[in-house]
Amino acid sequence: QVQLVESGGGLVQAGGSLRLSCVASGRASSTYHMAWFRQAPGKERELVAYIGRSADDTEYGDSVKGRFTISRDNAKNTVYLQINSLKVEDTAVYYCAADPFYSRIIGQIKSIPYWGQGTQVTVSP
Repeated sequence: QVQLVESGGGLVQAGGSLRLSCVASGRASSTYHMAWFRQAPGKERELVAYIGRSADDTEYGDSVKGRFTISRDNAKNTVYLQINSLKVEDTAVYYCAADPFYSRIIGQIKSIPYWGQGTQVTVSP
């Protein structure tokens, strides 16, 4: 098992930047495919960014391509999400997720076994 704790959220003006962190404890994070999701009020949780176990593969949601960058440091059991050029519509709770299976973390959100508690990102005009 793995426990995930996110940090780095906050209130920022449009155009600004944030760096979210997700620290994993328990089983080594290098065992897991990792991803960031977000959920805005009244909307479904959506995949924002994915990174492979050895950081050899990344994928992004269409709405964040070119603005968000996911990375990981397995020595620190930490996954990061660098968010640039923030928009008001990026306002959401951002969640870190871990899964030993690629197909599940990408396409079966309700089956992903490990989630963090979320960190709020609020973007003001």
